[in-house]
Amino acid sequence: MILLSLSVGLPWVIGAVFAMLNGRRPWVAWLAVAGLAANFLCISLLGARVLREGQVEMVAGDWPEGIGIALRADALGIAFALVSSGVILASMLYEVILGVRSRTFPAFMLFLNAGLVGLFLTGDAFNFYVFFEISMAASFVLTGYRERDQQVRAAFIFAVINLLGSVIFLIAVAGLYHLTGSLDMEVIAQRMSDAGSAPALLIATAIFVAFSLKLGLFPFHFWLPAAYIGSHAPVAAILSGAVANIGGYGLLRFSGHIMPEQFETGAVVLLALGSASIVYGALQAVSRFMPVEVMAYSAIGQAGYILIAIGIAGSVGYEAAVLYALVNSLNKGLLFLATGLRGPLVGAAFAVGAFSVAGVPPAVGFVGKLELFLASLTVGGVAGSAALVTLVFLGGAVSFVYSFQVYSRIYLRPRENPGKPDPAPARVLVILLAGLVLALGIWPEPLLVLSDAAAAALSGGAG
Repeated sequence: MILLSLSVGLPWVIGAVFAMLNGRRPWVAWLAVAGLAANFLCISLLGARVLREGQVEMVAGDWPEGIGIALRADALGIAFALVSSGVILASMLYEVILGVRSRTFPAFMLFLNAGLVGLFLTGDAFNFYVFFEISMAASFVLTGYRERDQQVRAAFIFAVINLLGSVIFLIAVAGLYHLTGSLDMEVIAQRMSDAGSAPALLIATAIFVAFSLKLGLFPFHFWLPAAYIGSHAPVAAILSGAVANIGGYGLLRFSGHIMPEQFETGAVVLLALGSASIVYGALQAVSRFMPVEVMAYSAIGQAGYILIAIGIAGSVGYEAAVLYALVNSLNKGLLFLATGLRGPLVGAAFAVGAFSVAGVPPAVGFVGKLELFLASLTVGGVAGSAALVTLVFLGGAVSFVYSFQVYSRIYLRPRENPGKPDPAPARVLVILLAGLVLALGIWPEPLLVLSDAAAAALSGGAG
């Protein structure tokens, strides 16, 4: 109970305090880093308990069940909370090293972390929407960080599209309440089997569209390149490695736990759109020149792999989806942070991230691609399995090509207007992230245990 309360509540309290302080002062920024680190530690300890003892649940304020805010930590929520908080912590540390340029930046980083953790650990559909909105508001402010023209434009695009997604999701939540008479996710899941098939399918479609917008899947991707390209490097890392997890988590939670029958009906559509995202993202990325633009289109393609695994469904599909989502967050966080720096060691770190995206061992991306291969083999029919396996292989090959193009443009050519060298601590941070990607590739058991427990939680297991 205490760990769950601290995991959700600590960033709110610290964020409220830091909202009154000047984040440009180094001591304030470093205290914010300490606060994010403390929250990450709480989530880690809570995760260890969940894996050891099973789901942890409470109702905030001791209100009666169904009235108070229900908090529910299972392996799926913990997995996404851990990786998202880790990416936010690394990005915050990166920006503090470079020098914070806005007094509100640390506070909004804490509020974003609070919104995401609350979203991943809530058990109530309406509070899911509330935390969703809080995360979007903080992300909007952070997207416009540094207030240059391109960043203001990126923030405007991000706000408009995500407002659309929020409205669609709120309509879906209202529909769920109308059908089931409850907002508790467990109760909704139990009552959905008695709901009418036509309205349930309509609600599932609305939920799919809302989260596909957030994840940046084709053909809902049109906002993503402009938002990522216009953002500052650590903000782009957060958008791709943390905020985008709302889409992946939402699709997994609703398709695997709350509305599995409805999403199973549309499995062919999920597989088709996932395949289209992979092809479109890869072709666009390989044809672009700007490194950040390449990474932005790559994010569209990588999201397609997650959707394919969700479409496969079952314990194998869900485990592959969770594992790939976690790996993708680490990869994107590393790559977006690395593109803002120069130097041979940073180039080596970028190469590690590129190998991971392509699924080349010993980087952890190989483990994610391997799980996808295994999941693809379970698809009914030899032709379907062969097509998916071929798609995953070719997608990895193309991602290797465009990643090498970015590497050659950034690290094999002299830097124009070099100016001051990048701070050594920032380079060390990126190198450490690359080391983590390699270490998890060599020893993937923690990720495998976590993704397996998350899949079991979706399937009604002890996780």
